Amino acid sequence: MRALVSIFAGLLILISLYQLSFTWFVNKHEKAINVKAVQQVKRSYLSAAQKYPDNKEAQALYQDTMDEALRFRLARLLDSTKDQKITWWGQSYQKAKESELLLGLDLQGGINVTLDVALDGLIKGLANNPKDPLLLKAISAAQTKKLNSDRNFIDLFGEAFREVNPGVKLAPQFANTNRNQLNISASDDQVISYIKGQANAAMGQTFEVLRRRIDKFGVAQPNISLDEDKGIISVELAGATDPERVRKYLQSTANLQFFEVYTLKEPAIVTALQSADKSLETILFGSKQSTVVAPDSGQVNTDTAIARLDTSGKISDSIANANRQNPLFRVLMPAQPYQNEKGQQEYGAIVARSLIKDTGLVNQYLSNPVVRNNFPANAKFLWGKLGRDEQGKPFNFVDFYIIKTIPGKEGAELEGEAIENATQEFDQITNEVNVTMAMTNSGSRTWAKMTERNVGKPIAIVLDDIIYSAPNVIQKIEGGNSRITMGRGGANTQLVVEEAQDLANILKAGKLEAPAKIVHEEIVGPTLGQDAVNGGILSFAIAFAVIFILMVVYYNTAGLVANIALILNLLFTVGVLSALHATLTAPGIAALVLTIGMAVDTNVIIFERIKDELAKGASHEQAIKLGYSRSLPPVLDGHITTLLTAIILFIYGLGPVLGFATTQILGILLSLFCGILVSRLITDAYTNKTRHFKYFTTVSRSIFKNANFQFIKYRKVAYVISVVVLLLGIASIFNGFNEGVEFSGGRSYIVKFDRPQQQEELGKALEKTFGKNPLIKTYGSTSQYDITTDYMIKAEGQSADSVVRNALYTGLKPFLPANATKEEFVSTTKYIQGSKRVDPTISDDLKAGAQWATFWSLLIISIYIFIRFRDWRYSLGTIVSLMHDVLVTLIVFSFLKDVVPFPLEIDQHFIAAILTVIGFSMNDTVVVYDRIREYSTTMKGADKATIINKAINDTLSRTIMTSLTVFLTLLILFLVGGEVTKGFAFAMLVGVITGCYSSIFVAAPILVDFARNRPLGGVDPGKTNPKEPLKKKPALAK
Repeated sequence: MRALVSIFAGLLILISLYQLSFTWFVNKHEKAINVKAVQQVKRSYLSAAQKYPDNKEAQALYQDTMDEALRFRLARLLDSTKDQKITWWGQSYQKAKESELLLGLDLQGGINVTLDVALDGLIKGLANNPKDPLLLKAISAAQTKKLNSDRNFIDLFGEAFREVNPGVKLAPQFANTNRNQLNISASDDQVISYIKGQANAAMGQTFEVLRRRIDKFGVAQPNISLDEDKGIISVELAGATDPERVRKYLQSTANLQFFEVYTLKEPAIVTALQSADKSLETILFGSKQSTVVAPDSGQVNTDTAIARLDTSGKISDSIANANRQNPLFRVLMPAQPYQNEKGQQEYGAIVARSLIKDTGLVNQYLSNPVVRNNFPANAKFLWGKLGRDEQGKPFNFVDFYIIKTIPGKEGAELEGEAIENATQEFDQITNEVNVTMAMTNSGSRTWAKMTERNVGKPIAIVLDDIIYSAPNVIQKIEGGNSRITMGRGGANTQLVVEEAQDLANILKAGKLEAPAKIVHEEIVGPTLGQDAVNGGILSFAIAFAVIFILMVVYYNTAGLVANIALILNLLFTVGVLSALHATLTAPGIAALVLTIGMAVDTNVIIFERIKDELAKGASHEQAIKLGYSRSLPPVLDGHITTLLTAIILFIYGLGPVLGFATTQILGILLSLFCGILVSRLITDAYTNKTRHFKYFTTVSRSIFKNANFQFIKYRKVAYVISVVVLLLGIASIFNGFNEGVEFSGGRSYIVKFDRPQQQEELGKALEKTFGKNPLIKTYGSTSQYDITTDYMIKAEGQSADSVVRNALYTGLKPFLPANATKEEFVSTTKYIQGSKRVDPTISDDLKAGAQWATFWSLLIISIYIFIRFRDWRYSLGTIVSLMHDVLVTLIVFSFLKDVVPFPLEIDQHFIAAILTVIGFSMNDTVVVYDRIREYSTTMKGADKATIINKAINDTLSRTIMTSLTVFLTLLILFLVGGEVTKGFAFAMLVGVITGCYSSIFVAAPILVDFARNRPLGGVDPGKTNPKEPLKKKPALAK
């Protein structure tokens, strides 16, 4: 056994060092390249002070340009060295980079999004009639159910269909369209099974398409994962800095379509617009006579009609003079004709134009059935792609089109499936950036027919219901080539080229069968990431040093054994994380810091038991043997209960919290190996008749020796104290909690100012733009704040994020430097250091998941305790004590939420803390329980109160020490670990204190009150007989 442990430990050391060496080589190479890049930029550019010696504002702007140049140069240099050998054994930089320890987005900056795969559209697509009221009612009910459930959406749909349509079978809704797979007599379960199969296929296809897109996005080591049960896809893009680009890139369904269009050259459309305007006027203001009279729909001269709409020659003038007239044309300005090469007036595909701020109102007007009925039945309204001026600034208006759909068909005559390839090109003659598309043979034939009948007319190229271009067809196009014009070059050429490249990549990757919508988004700027790294490393180093010294001070030379085991535990944990390509996050570093405290707990329990045996007169060899054997059950119980809660957290957690759970699980498993097997190996190798490790010091020799505190006698006093605290706390809970944005839904921004600000003043300013006062908390200092708002959180569309950021800028503008521009505030991380967005749908899922995680943790641990101790009273004590710990922690968070200067939010980090507290609290409790069970068999005739009181006193040293080691590491994490983990560390600190209290004053005393005359559990069959005779007389160990 010793040889096996030695070999396994040796292999783990070699594997861990080998795996971590990649990180060392990569960092060394990147530092050298960074120095080279800095030198090149310095040689190419003057410094900001040299360039603008007396202009601070110009220096700041110039420095931004320098920083961008440095980033560009560094990226180019690193790319040029990707094949360079950087390891001693000839590994290239690119290969070594793939094997380095991955850092989470909260440590290096980047963007993390969760996409919800929309399956309602899939159900409609499979149905015979996607507009059937029975179907739509069931889908709506399923969507409502989904808000408070993490069950599969298809199952919820089946359940909802039966509830809203009792007695109606599903098969008639789907059999005709899917006749090869379903027949009219199929059962509801068969239909749901079929739909679920189609849904899984669609989600798999969506996942693969997104994966192909991300591979072309240009960030190092992207990460994407699919959860089919929840219907979500998680994407991590480390180093990504443009959230708007990411949103477009990921949410685009790539639904490319080619449509014929209506133009103002057609009298019917002119008449329809006039009639729609008049109908709208009647709806809004009554039936007063309008100044615009609809001409005869059958005999309208187009130019005359347009002139009638714009009698002064400029629509804008008539709008300015209008009051209640022309409500539609007030926000939707008809397009003006242009002269063709023959000098004749022509109308292009653009029907009208609207200010961006008015597009929502236009959509509302045109969706009114009375207004809509003025247009042809096959007319569909679409907006064009937002354009930019020569400087790259977006226009404040957008073009309006009317396309011709095919009656009875959802799709277009020609769709994206016909695209075989797409590339970005630059036209040197016209200075235009284009996306050129090549079609399949089938697509080429359809395209030829379509262009032949539309010579002299425009055809709209539509992507995700946005018209990118609508060029006139000059002649029939054969060969299947077409192109999308993205815009002209100029000051914004690079931006347009990037958009064109993204579009080409999206088209090549394929269409999303099931559209994906971002429901959770987190953006971490590089500054916040570096702060998290610095805080994590500092807290880790201090915690390690403190625990290292504490173990030596308290356990003498035996403490060195615990420290060696601790070092190996940390080495193995990080090495295995790297080997598994797992991601180390800020909560993951917190888990490592916590592992420092919990890893030595194994040795604390063993050493305390060895001290007990030495105090009874055992030799060192015998004390070590008995100490390890009799410590094994409580060590295993403590680790298993903590492991169970970590696994539950892994199942229900999301994003960085998964990193905490992963690190904790590895740390727990490796703690068992290092704390038991490696420690025993070192101890046995050193111990013989002439030498041994010392377990006592001057400090620890007399602490808790012969302790005889009357815990059980005063248990009812403790009960009263706990009940009073809980009752007062419940009153505090009615005051509510500060729910984190993950649970409440909304947007959270971490904003950095150039000087300290007053929280109240910020709140008053933002109340004017957001409509109500947002939640504002300091984030590290009074010059940095965490601002949370639910403003526009229910708004649909990708533009909502931009609108909220613009509103945030407007509200905070008086507190920003005078030279701070909107573009700089909204689009960079200079002021907004990080942000998070969570839709209400996913926040409800997260909240429900947290509740279930807590419930399952309590239930599973109580079941485990029942199995281990074979007595329901142990389980009862467990449940009561753990609920006590959870409630007290909740009470503290509720009571202090408006008192302390840092955020106390109920979020995923808090739930991680609660579950960890549940597991850790059991670590103390099972030690006491194990000793109670032991004494129940050795102290025959003693009453239960005496047995339990002695068990508590005899284990008091290890209870205090195990709590102290974890408490110290958490205190250090709280003080220097950074803002990301401050709330987590505070919750854990409260939990450790309450856990220690409940183990002594709640869990154990409950056994007395429920014991009566029955024995407490049975002897653990795996234990050594506690009556085993001693070979030596009692002697004080030295």
